[in-house]
Order: sequence, then structure tokens, then C-alpha cells
Amino acid sequence: MNRTIAAGLTLAALLFALTDRAVAQDGADVFRANCASCHGTADGAPTANAPALAALRQISPEAILNTLVNGKMRIQATPLTDKERRALAEYLGGRALRITPPEASVVACKSSPPFRGVAGPGDWNGWGNGLENTRFAKQGGLTAADVPKLKLKWAFGFPDVTSARAQPALVGNRLFIASDRGDVYALDPATGCAYWSFRAEATVRTGLLIAPYRTAANGAGSAVFFGDLKANAYAVDATNGHLVWVRKMDEHPYAAITATPVVHDGRVFVAVQGLNEEVQGGRPQYECCTFRGSVSAVDASSGKVLWKTYTVGERQSRGTNAAGKPQWGPAGGGVWSAPTIDVRRGVLYAGTGNGYADPPQPTTDAVLALDLQSGKVRWSQQLIPNDTWTLGCRAKNPDNPNCPETLGPDFDLAASPALLSAGGRDLIVLPQKSGVAYALDPDKQGAPVWQVRFGPGSGRGGQWGAATDGRLVYFPANGNGTSGGGIIAVDPASGRVAWQHAAEPLLCGAPTRDCSAAAGAAVTAVPGAVFSGSLDGGLRAYASDDGTLLWQFDTNREFATVNSVKAKGGSIDGPGAVVAGGLLFVNSGYAGSAGRPGNVLLVFGVD
Repeated sequence: MNRTIAAGLTLAALLFALTDRAVAQDGADVFRANCASCHGTADGAPTANAPALAALRQISPEAILNTLVNGKMRIQATPLTDKERRALAEYLGGRALRITPPEASVVACKSSPPFRGVAGPGDWNGWGNGLENTRFAKQGGLTAADVPKLKLKWAFGFPDVTSARAQPALVGNRLFIASDRGDVYALDPATGCAYWSFRAEATVRTGLLIAPYRTAANGAGSAVFFGDLKANAYAVDATNGHLVWVRKMDEHPYAAITATPVVHDGRVFVAVQGLNEEVQGGRPQYECCTFRGSVSAVDASSGKVLWKTYTVGERQSRGTNAAGKPQWGPAGGGVWSAPTIDVRRGVLYAGTGNGYADPPQPTTDAVLALDLQSGKVRWSQQLIPNDTWTLGCRAKNPDNPNCPETLGPDFDLAASPALLSAGGRDLIVLPQKSGVAYALDPDKQGAPVWQVRFGPGSGRGGQWGAATDGRLVYFPANGNGTSGGGIIAVDPASGRVAWQHAAEPLLCGAPTRDCSAAAGAAVTAVPGAVFSGSLDGGLRAYASDDGTLLWQFDTNREFATVNSVKAKGGSIDGPGAVVAGGLLFVNSGYAGSAGRPGNVLLVFGVD
């Protein structure tokens, strides 16, 4: 499971232990009855994966309410009335709610030139900037010589949220961005004015992908594809922001989409994860567990599901627990990040997460190869077996069927596999939360070729993606909040470490769980340099030949924004920097079980 704040716990486990409660309009009473067992009190400590009360009080009431209504905690907040949710938000936020009207969050462009269409070589489209997910902006308009000259051009504030977790895309003359509130925007990349906006049904954490579709009149159009935390996949017309289709990809109440969709040959490939069941599974009042990760192929023009493949076997009864609640398994195997398309072999590669309930499955913490046409699993390669994990469980649980008999390390594969060529053969390369990176052979059923330890590893921190420029592969180093950080470069042909750069001094103050050098955000390569974001709020660029620090920017401050929304930076995690059209785009702010809130998109260019 990914508890980096991307992984994704916004106000991690808020309302985790909902109990029989007395109806109360006073926010303090609501908190004591429903939240204190995880988040603690003014005098009591929270559980390991939940923000303390003091941390929650640093968040605006609007952002808290958004999390309860649209975000990760919407299911846990279901037993609360609307008045109780508002009272809780106002109690934690320290003031009355003040909801920003949608029309106040953007500045409309004075004119609207025609959209130039599907991505060209200098654009950034989707998660990994191509089907192979290499995260290399070869023609993005920036090189190592430009990096020291980068200056902040403008900033955009996301209203009423605590995190900025949707990676932008720049295609043609449009910048596409999305927010935790569910807003999707098409902006002018030069000024930040808005051509259109669209409101999804829930938080949007996926990146944005632009691809062709056929209109109802059988004409050609371009659509923006993305998903939300209610497991809805969307196609929205890229020219005008009108909904083309929306499709519920999984009916499980805890299903969510964080993986950026991938499009190939008229099909959209959509992956689903179920983090919120993972943080419920250890509760004796819960029927643990029934969620199964999946990947589906969807027709890009109609939204029709063509096939769906689950990552673990069908659920079976495991009896009842001491509270009389039925227990189920197997479960888990969520897919967190964008799949990778191997056109030559006709397969899709997806990394899976840990299991939620026994029995252990051979397809968790694994790379799966699915046939593009049928969805059939051609092969799977498990990197860590028996990793079954749910929140609130002990290392050994012989008498508690809500928990796995032996608790796993929680070492998801949260990163998209990168498909590259080295040493005369193709390789699938990806990092794991364990702090180990792997190279697999796609022609030998994913057989391991090499593995390299790049960091200490942690169940808490996500590891969101490597980058490669064809010469080396670059891995950021996450950790447990007190260790990790820095970056490492590896020769993909041999697995030999080419260089390693240790963590820089913290930009956020003294080290704490929320102020850390851990670097789990996906890295991004340009010719001669690689960009890496950190939980300390720093965006850094390193020379790709030897790891020399070329540039860093401290995002830990308030920014004047082009849309007049109050915004500040915080931790950087999850999505990485995007480089296109001679500009660099990065989100700052990633609040949850570790890390600090923020709500800003920053845009850099060369003077």
C-alpha cells in the first residue's frame, strides 16, 4: 500500500474508526466520537499512519470538507450528516467555512485560438511521456545548459485542497491540469488563463492524457482522458471541455483510479486501486476484504468496456471473526500507476500492490504482462511474495482473521514500468517501495536480469517512477521519514551503479515525519539533466553524467497566483516535473500520513 501522501492518504485515515456515535453538531464532539482513536487528542498521540490533531488544524476547513465529500475519506464519512461534516471541518480548520465559487478559481482567456491537436515531439502527454513510460523530455526545449537559468514564470492556485497530485500535460497550445477538488482545466501555458473547466464527480489524482476519438457524427476529435477517486474514467473534449463519456470502472465502494490512463490503437487502458479498503481491513467491524485490483480496455470513442482483468483470484469465504462479521479473501493487488504498452510484443505491463487478505497471491507485488487484445495474463513476475498488509494489524495475527496471519512489509510496485533497450535487448525497469530497483526480461516471462538497492525502503513511502535517457536509468530514494533522499543512476545494461548523490540539507526545517529528505516523486530526464522532487519541498536538478547538483528551488512559501487563489508550496511527491515547450511544470503540496500540505502549480522558464 502507498501511504505517501500519494499514495495517497489525504488526511490519512480520517474518521478511520467510525463507531456507534451520538449525533452531535459540535465539531469537537464529532471529532472525539469518530476521529480521536486514530488522530489522537491535544494530549494523545495519533496512530502511526494518521496525522495528529495539530497537523489537521493547519488545514483549511474547505479542504477538510472536500476530503470528506469528494476525497479519500468520503466512504468513512458516510455515517456523518452534512451538518456534522461541516461542524467537523470548521472545528479542525478553526473558522467558518467559506467555499470558493468555481467561477472565482480561474481567469478566462480573452480569446480562444483553435486547439492544435494530438501531441507532437516537443509536448508532454500522459504519465511517462510515451507508451514506454521513460519520462524523458528529449525534445522538451530544455537541456542541462538551460537548467541554472530557470526562473519562476507564473503560479496557479488550486482552491480548497491540501494537495496538488495530478500531473499536468502540455499538448499543442494547451496545458491540461486537474485538482483534488475534481476540477479539470485547459489553460494557456504562457499565461495561465483558462479556456475551459470541467468538474468531475470526485478528486482527480491521475495525470492527463490527450488522444483522438471519434465524435457522435463520426468526425475526428481530441479528448482528455483521466480518472477520479470514485473509480470513474472520463473522456472530455479537449477543445471545449464537454463530456464525451464517463464510465464507472469498478463498483466496489473503495475502488479508485490514481493511474493515468494509457491510449493505444483506439483503446483506453484504465487501472484501479483500492487503498481505502486496505486502511479499513484491520477493523473487527469490517468484512475484510473484497476489493480486487484490475486493468480494463475501454473503447476511446464510446467508453464501452472491451475487457477487464483482475489481478488476484475471486474472493472466497474465510469464515467469520469474533464480532460475527464474514471474512473474505483473497483481496488487494491494486494498480497504482499508468500501465506500459509494448507494441512489438502486443502486451501491456502493469505493476501491482500488496494483498489485503489471505491467502497470499502470486500476482501481488508483481509485474503482469497482459495481452492487449484479450486482457489474458501472458505471464507474471512476483518480486516479493506473501506481502499481505492491512492497517492496524500486528506482525503476527494467529487469532484475528481480519488481519493476515503474518503481516507483510507493504512494498507495493507503485511506479510505472519503463520499457527500454540496453545491451542489445529490451528491459522492463522499475523501482519498488522496498528500496530495490529491478530489470526484467520481457522475452523470458519477466525473469530478473539485475537488481540494485537505491535506498532504505519503507512501507510508508511511495516510489512513483524512474526516468531514463537511453544511457542511464535514474531512481529517486524514498524512506521512512528519517532516512532516504537523494538520487542514484544505474547503467541499464549491467545494473552497475554509475553514480549516487546523497540527500541535500533539508529546506523545510528540522527533520520530522512531515519534513523529510525522502524523494519518492517520479523523476524526469532532459538532455544532460534529471529533475527530482522531495518531501522537503525542494525541486532539484542533477547533471546526468555525474550527479552534480545543477539547480534547486525551494517551494516552501506562499505564491502570488495568476488566478488570485491563495496558494503555497509544501511536499513534492507522486507526480514529477513535466518539461515541454521550453517550460517546466511541477506541483507542490502533498498532505497525508507524511509530508506537508500545499496547493500550487509552478511554471518555470528560461529568461
